[in-house]
Parts: sequence; structure tokens; C-alpha cells
Amino acid sequence: MSGDPGRPFLVTGGAGFIGSNIADRLAGEGHGVVIYDSLARPGTERNLAWLQDRHPGAIHPVKADIRNAGELRRAVNESQAVFHMAAQVAVTTSLDDPRDDLEINILGTFNLLEALRTKGDVPLVFASTNKVYGDLADLDFGATDEGYMPLDGDVRRFGIGEHHPLNFHTPYGCSKGAADQYVLDYARSFGVPAAVLRMSCIYGQRQMGTEDQGWVAHFLIRALEGKPITLYGDGHQVRDILDVSDAVGAYLEAWRRIDRIKGRAFNLGGGPANAVSLRMLLDHIGRLIGHSVDVSFADWRAGDQRYFVADTRAAEAALGLGPKMAWREGVAKLAAWLAGERGLRIDAPATDPPQRRQAATW
Repeated sequence: MSGDPGRPFLVTGGAGFIGSNIADRLAGEGHGVVIYDSLARPGTERNLAWLQDRHPGAIHPVKADIRNAGELRRAVNESQAVFHMAAQVAVTTSLDDPRDDLEINILGTFNLLEALRTKGDVPLVFASTNKVYGDLADLDFGATDEGYMPLDGDVRRFGIGEHHPLNFHTPYGCSKGAADQYVLDYARSFGVPAAVLRMSCIYGQRQMGTEDQGWVAHFLIRALEGKPITLYGDGHQVRDILDVSDAVGAYLEAWRRIDRIKGRAFNLGGGPANAVSLRMLLDHIGRLIGHSVDVSFADWRAGDQRYFVADTRAAEAALGLGPKMAWREGVAKLAAWLAGERGLRIDAPATDPPQRRQAATW
């Protein structure tokens, strides 16, 4: 791996959900961590305080915006490796303010890449998204008891692979997709030791989910508080969800193996074994909390994918990833954590009917 092992790690967006979990893992392994975060998102100040309490002396906060090229360059110059998690993360927000979305996701990433190009040997692992593949309208889907499923047998068995054509939809898809491609090209054109992880739905502790982003935690929070949940579309959309502990493991392995994987992009998600429809997840949440969840429906959102399940074989092979946490177990753990944060207790057992996948009508 590249970089100076005596220097701290830089985690942009390090007080966010995934960033704080990466920082926690690194600090727990004895590394110093620079948390570069504007602290604009609700919950980030609390996450930063949690990190500082858990790792006294190891966490070094820099309150700054990713668009501040000078401050970012100074942070890069002091770092041995960078995990770039800072971003505007919501499709809805990108539609409301596309300029801000562009400046944060494209210009912010460009600022980071330029700093890395000048530094020369500092590795970068970039957080991209499955939204770079668009709405997957080129695939045909059928209805099953477990949600939309692709008719193509290989896609149904393995999921969407990295070879699938990129097709950016919505300003968010465009900005993250452009940043994704910039990272790969800086590896190709300038030799920056960088790799890209295109994430599916990551969930877990320290996720302060909202209706616009972090939907697994959002569903749980609303259910625990006895509030209704709105599903956009018909609720049969399928996603592969991945516990944040497994995602963090992938990021750290990408850094450790950066000399072998630089210039490559990998799909990172729960894979077919952790594919779940929105309705299935709500049923599971109802069993966890001991009563059904109040649900209403609204129109489909722009660029929404009826199905996205990552083909994780390339990431597993290149990064040496082990078994993933089963989604029912992970969601139950998140529910318990969120309940504890609110002074609540969950007594209902997390039981589910046997899985089945067969043709159905809705």
C-alpha cells in the first residue's frame, strides 16, 4: 500500500454515517484520524463527539467544506490515505438545488483529486453509488412475492455487475457519476492510487436516516416513534442491503490492497442473499416492534430503480471479503440501537416466514 504509515488517515465526511464508522474502525486499530466535515448534516456533531469520547487523542476534527480547496489540500498533505465520503447524498435535494449538488459532488471531488495529484502517493478510496447505472430501464422485470426480479437469469442469480452500462439519471446521479469517472481517470491519467466502491443501500448504527436518504434507518425511526411511513412507488422495489460493518471492512481492504486494485470500480452491496423489497422490510420491522407499521403511498420518484442488487463477486475476489451479515440480523441490531438511543425497548422476536421466490400478482 502507498502512503506514509506515520501520518493519520483523512476521512472526508468523517462525521457522517459511514464515515464515522470508518473512523471508529481505524482509530480502534490504533491509527490517528482526521475528520474533515462541515458538520452541516443533522447528527454529525453527535457522531463527532461519540468518536472523540471513544478515542481520546486519536480523532482530529477539521470543520471545513469539501469545496474549500486550500483547507482540503492542507489536510491531504498531512495524511497517509483518504476515504472520500463527503457528498450531497440525496436525489431529492439534487433536484431542488442542482448547483449545490454539482459543486459539492463534482468540484469537491476535483479539489481532492488535484491535491492528491500534487502529493503523488496518497491512496484514495471513493464512495460512489449504484445510481451511476440509472433506472435500469434496459432490463425487463417480472413480479414475484418478493418484489421486482429481472427476467435475465444471470442478473437474477448474481445481480448487476460492473460491466453494466453507466446511465446517469437526476442531478445526483450525474454529479456522483462524474466524480466516479474523475477518480478513475485520475488513476489512469496521473497515476493517483485510487479505487471506487459503488454502494448499494448501506445501513447500521449511527445512521440518522431521513425520508430522502438512509431509508432503512428512516423506516425504523418512524416505526419506533409510531409515525406513518410513505412509500414512493408501489413498495415492491428491491434493494440489496449491507450492514455498515461489512461496508467498512470493504473500504479498509480496498485501502490495504490499493496497489493491486487502483484504477478499478467495484459494486458493493449485500448481494442476492440480502435482497429485500421495501414491503418485506416493513413486514420485518412490524415483527420487530410487535405491531404493524402505518404506510401510505405516493408517486414514483425520479430515476428510482425498481430493482438493484449488486453483483459482488468482483469485490469479494479482489478484496478478500468474507460472509456478510444477514439482513434480518442486521436490521434487528439497528432497531435495537435506535430504540436504545430513544430510551425504548424492543421485546418482539425477529421471526420471519420461510423465504420463497415465485411468480405472483399484485
